[in-house]
Amino acid sequence: MSDEQNPKKITRAFVLAAGLGKRMRPITATLPKPLVEVAGKALIDHALDRAAAGGIETAVVNVHWLADLMEGHLAHRTGAPEIVVSDERDALLETGGGVKKALDRFGDEPFVVFNSDSFWLEGPRPNLGRLIEAWDPDTTDILLLVAPTATSLGYEGAGDFYMDPDGRLSWRGEREVAPFIYAGVAILKPELFADTPEGSFSLTLLFDRAIKRNRLQGLRLDGQWLHVGTPEAIEAAEARVRESARIV
Repeated sequence: MSDEQNPKKITRAFVLAAGLGKRMRPITATLPKPLVEVAGKALIDHALDRAAAGGIETAVVNVHWLADLMEGHLAHRTGAPEIVVSDERDALLETGGGVKKALDRFGDEPFVVFNSDSFWLEGPRPNLGRLIEAWDPDTTDILLLVAPTATSLGYEGAGDFYMDPDGRLSWRGEREVAPFIYAGVAILKPELFADTPEGSFSLTLLFDRAIKRNRLQGLRLDGQWLHVGTPEAIEAAEARVRESARIV
């Protein structure tokens, strides 16, 4: 099948790598969180390697905290995807503002957004490929990869979403526990940013608008999501990776 015949082909991504990583201190006092290694590889390289395997040709990576270290690391990568740095040294723009700043890199085509610290054990089929295959712009404005709250390693929160049998997502209510958490990978349409604030804002704004239009969809992660949010979580994640390797 040619690219022209394949409407599901998505070749561009934005990787969120500008955060301060406060919960990962003291490690992140001198090292950006995306450069923290888990299972012998920096978190951002896990994300970029999965992007490449999923057919992503160009990845925009935003930088802010210890930006010189980030740029130096990215400059030494070889192979796909091509890296474009979005410089946020002057101001941290949060998730939504960071993407909006680089929006001209994506034209009018949908693109993938990765949290640079998204980390999981794959199931039988790579999850990014599954997400791209499931993308349907006729029924969906945003498609999120979501993980079961109960089986996610290192996560102790109350979850983010309920999901109906058709994959439609809705927020959990206050003081409720929801069965799914956002796993840090999404497909978005660029036109969603047309009526958004200038400067700093969160992608949660777009998720909320999509829910109100019944156009926020979820795909359940096949595998196990590993929440690497604290120094202690690194050891737990690496132990789980080793255990998985023994089982295989």
